[in-house]
This record gives sequence, structure tokens and C-alpha cells, in this order.
Amino acid sequence: MKARTLILMAAAATLVLACKETKTTEEKLAEFNEWNETFAQNYRTRLISLKDDAEAAKAFADSAYDAYLEYNKAALKKNLDNAVGVEALKEVYSDLEPEELSKVLEKLTAPLEGRDSAFVANLKENVKASLATVVGKPYTDFSVQHVIGTDKEGNPVYETRSLSDYVGKGKVFLVDFWSPWCPPCKAELPNIKSVWEKYHGDDFDVLSVAVWEESRGMNWKNTIDTAAVYGIQWHQINNGHQEPAALYGIQGIPHMVLFGADGTIIARGDALRGEKLDPAVAAALGK
Repeated sequence: MKARTLILMAAAATLVLACKETKTTEEKLAEFNEWNETFAQNYRTRLISLKDDAEAAKAFADSAYDAYLEYNKAALKKNLDNAVGVEALKEVYSDLEPEELSKVLEKLTAPLEGRDSAFVANLKENVKASLATVVGKPYTDFSVQHVIGTDKEGNPVYETRSLSDYVGKGKVFLVDFWSPWCPPCKAELPNIKSVWEKYHGDDFDVLSVAVWEESRGMNWKNTIDTAAVYGIQWHQINNGHQEPAALYGIQGIPHMVLFGADGTIIARGDALRGEKLDPAVAAALGK
């Protein structure tokens, strides 16, 4: 299926959502799930067919994702009072800016129970943290029991390390929240290494903070080993667990935050991914 077909599917679905409906919540939920399942199947099939054409595959993936977001955002807006809205929220929450997500959560009146209730409650906490750490806000500090090595018996030796050991001390700092089990995190490491090699010194440095290591059955050992394999030579904090990411409202990793010399947040998230990273660092340094 071509990208244009997927976009037309989303447009048609949006028009249907805009019409006056007399369907039950169960019927609407079934249609919603069917659309997303069909979309996913068609997406995978088309992407496989383009495996030998990287440029076409990327163009298709970008267009398809736009169509996917358009449909699910429309479904969310239309169904804030029922289960369809909750399911649509699960699909798009990570693509909404904190301010937009906050407004959605304020308007969400759908009945919640069990996992849905926990999901929305957690989302509200993350939004609160995100709004407290948006661009222009001062840094929020955290402390971690970082593992510096092991003793003779192989037990971990801990050292308390805080974000404030690095940030807010006169240098622009790029802080990368990552984990050793995360492929996209590893894919960003060459970009981070490039800006570190190019700019680090009296005015700029980098700190990698490993979070959620245990969520995929890994721990500080995996972080240390992975950092060595990927040539991380800059500052590191391992054994981060949940708190650092939670304090910054981070929904997924990798997630980078760029702090000014005084600790003010200059940029974060998508604004620092891939090719955007070097220009953002250069601008922060006035280069």
C-alpha cells in the first residue's frame, strides 16, 4: 500500500469521525481497533517491500506516521468521554507537547478503572513534571547511587552523583537519558560523540544518565559494558532507575536535555535528535 493510500485512509476516517454518530462505544471501539490493526499490517507489508530502497522506505514511513497520528488524534478529540478516547490517547500521548497533553487530560471524562486508571494517573504525573522542566525553566536536581566498580567479592561500590555536580556550574551541558537495552539510544550515540569531540572543553560537556536499566532485566553492569563498547568517554551516571526520568517527565528514551551555563533548560527532546543536535549545541555556545 502506498503512502498516499494510507493518508487517504486517515482522511476518510477523520471525516467519518466528524459525522454525527449513533454507534455504541463498543462499536466505535471495534472500528478504532480494526483501523489501527489494518494500518499496522499494511505498514509492515509496505515497509518490507521497500527494504532495498532506504530513501523510499523513509519517505513512506514519515507519510504513514503522519496519517497514523492524524487518525488517532482525531479519534482522541472526538471521544474524550468514552473508551475510544483512552485507547487513542495511548497511541499518541508521546507525540503531544506537555501543554497540549495537559489540556487533553483536563477534558478527559471517560470512565477509568484498572490499568486505564493507572495509565492516566501516571500520565498526569509525567505532564506535571514535564511542565516544570520545559525550555526556560531551571534544572531540577536528582541524586543517584552510581556504581564506580566492585570490591574484592564482586559487590558494587557506590558513589553518590547528582545532576548538580555537572549542570549549573558555568558550562553548557548536554544530558542524555538512555539505557543499555535501547536500540534508538545506541543509534544516537555517534551524534553525541560527534558534538562531544567537536565542542567539549571549558564551555561545554556531556553527561549520560542511564535510566530504567532494570525494566529489561539489565543493570549497571550492562550499562558499563555497553558504554565501553560504544566508546562513551564523557561523564556518566549509571544505576539511575526511575527517578531521573520521572523528574523530567520523560516518556521514552533516548531523551536529551540541553542546559545553559546557569542550568536553565535551553532545549530538549526532539529538538536535539539526529541532525538537529550539532546546530543546537553550536547555537547554545554562540558558534
